[in-house]
Amino acid sequence: MKQPLYAVYGASGCGRGVMPLAREQLRRVGIAIERLVFVDDKPNSIVVNGQRVLTYREFLDTPASERHVVLAIANNLVRERLVERCAADEVRPWSVSAGNVVTMDAVQIGEGAILCPFVTLTSNIRIGHYFHANLYSYVEHDCVIGDFVTFAPGVKCNGNIVIEDHAYIGTGAILKQGKPGQPLVIGKGAVVGMGAVVIKDVPPGATVVGNPARLLLKG
Repeated sequence: MKQPLYAVYGASGCGRGVMPLAREQLRRVGIAIERLVFVDDKPNSIVVNGQRVLTYREFLDTPASERHVVLAIANNLVRERLVERCAADEVRPWSVSAGNVVTMDAVQIGEGAILCPFVTLTSNIRIGHYFHANLYSYVEHDCVIGDFVTFAPGVKCNGNIVIEDHAYIGTGAILKQGKPGQPLVIGKGAVVGMGAVVIKDVPPGATVVGNPARLLLKG
């Protein structure tokens, strides 16, 4: 009898960090470790950290009742292209979350998310598809986050903030709390640099760095 097959797409640093979370998540629901693999377009090895590595074609050719994939790819534009590729081949999106993630009240998260250890999501939060929240990041109350948004480790996203699609928030960045009806806005495709302290809106496509954050590149 065919069984489902699960994959972490990407066997580099991001994927190797996600694989233990995926392994434990499947273990909790009784799915054998043999049904979990890496998928990589240019594999350097047939086994990484104890898990088989398949090309995408091999993944599709492996007998399975259904296929699920979590996209452990830091580049959000590449992530979006892979979503389209997987959808065309009827590969289902999969979300992976560490066992110690804290999720409080009225939190909505779209498909394909990765929530790493020690992530906290408080209350009244809406998050889109294919969100990545790395180690020790948090999202406070009344925030709206779009699709394909990436948080590097230690991002502090305080209350009443809107983060539009494809934004990237760097390691240790602090986003100042907005106001009810007047949120702080991080525009579509914007990049917030490592350690930046953002106290005002960031335009779409812009890159900001420093404390307080200043414009480095316009969109």
